[in-house]
Amino acid sequence: MSESTRHPVDEMLPTGQLFVYGLQHVLAMYAGAVAVPLIVANAIGLSTEQLIFLINADLFTCGIATLIQTLGFGNMGIKIPMIQGVTFAAVTPMIIIGKTHGMTAIYGAIIVAGIVTYLVAPYFSKLIRFFPPVVTGSIITIIGVSLMPVAVMWAAGGNPTAKNFASPENIMMALVVMVLVLFFYRYFTGFLSNIAVLLGLICGTIIAIPFGMVNFSQVGTAHWLGLTTPFWFGLPTFDLASIAAMVLVMLVVMTETTGDCIAIGEIIEKPIHKEDLARGLRADGFSTVLGGILNSFPYTAFAQNVGLVGLTRVKSRFVVAAAGVILIALGLVPKLAALVAAIPHPVLGGAGIVMFGMVAASGIKTLSKVNFDGTYNIMVVGISIGIGMITLAVPNFYHGFPSWLQVILHSGITAGSLAAILLNLLLNGNEAAHDVTEQKDISAKG
Repeated sequence: MSESTRHPVDEMLPTGQLFVYGLQHVLAMYAGAVAVPLIVANAIGLSTEQLIFLINADLFTCGIATLIQTLGFGNMGIKIPMIQGVTFAAVTPMIIIGKTHGMTAIYGAIIVAGIVTYLVAPYFSKLIRFFPPVVTGSIITIIGVSLMPVAVMWAAGGNPTAKNFASPENIMMALVVMVLVLFFYRYFTGFLSNIAVLLGLICGTIIAIPFGMVNFSQVGTAHWLGLTTPFWFGLPTFDLASIAAMVLVMLVVMTETTGDCIAIGEIIEKPIHKEDLARGLRADGFSTVLGGILNSFPYTAFAQNVGLVGLTRVKSRFVVAAAGVILIALGLVPKLAALVAAIPHPVLGGAGIVMFGMVAASGIKTLSKVNFDGTYNIMVVGISIGIGMITLAVPNFYHGFPSWLQVILHSGITAGSLAAILLNLLLNGNEAAHDVTEQKDISAKG
């Protein structure tokens, strides 16, 4: 393929730029990446040593999963700038399994669920025809809005029980970082404009030091080398109910991954076909199996980084591959991981509001191509976004539902995505698999 016809997604950038852009992606997703092992370890009652091992294993496997997804391996990998991370959808089931049957049962369920995901990927990918712009635009918007509470929580300090949570100092720091990111993005050009988020995070952290917001103590105590040993918690055990719960989680994950793949495809202007999606879903399945072996958790596309692709306008998949290499290094060198972890939450929050807002804006951009006059599309968008917002407003809204149904509905992204698909099928009928651009008379319903 000649340089003139090569898609920007396949563009190879200079090594220095790959590293800096890749580091920007890592800093954007790091807090989310380590959150799952932190939550699971604390809920199950693991020791500090076990928690540190879990975090290292998570980062290491994140890197491998990202390389598979961006570079391709066999019949796996969608080859777009999509970073991989541990899914939050698996947190509650894993805690229940861990408390009842132990860590080995968690990993047994993860391995089987990963295999199932890999096998069903080519069949699940055929559903992509039910993702016309009215559906994809709704999903991308839901992703952006659903992520916003994460950024707001960071901006407030990250810990609602802390005395300084939502203090004027924290909020002001987040605002300063947000202004810095916008300043760098607006007044710098080229490469420096593209790393506006990274510059904002670095400058924000430096500004936060004299205010006592940055704690480097963990950097001094962290080890230089930490190796991930397969089956560190013991050989996996297989409990049928645990496996069923984890397979259900992976079905939810496949729905979210589909939305993320299409979202990135829209941003980088590269159509995602069912063959591409099948490769991406297989990569999710394989990486999840790998996670079960390497003491990590189920993997999916990280929506946090979708906005960064849109913000920087850097479409090269090799940038995210570089992020994968950095994640592997962080997993092998705990001292580096501790350095990244020292970035204050309010600093992350300021950058997060910009990035996640960009995701929602990308969804609105996609919806701008949809015809709303004389069609049912306004109902598809309105109701699906409304359903996606339910658990943001009331997190325990579905607490009275069966646990298996809570797994599906608790994620606003999944619930909103399913609503958009079903509403489009119901309201647009035979035209559901395509964008409804022709006006139809909806006044005569009887």
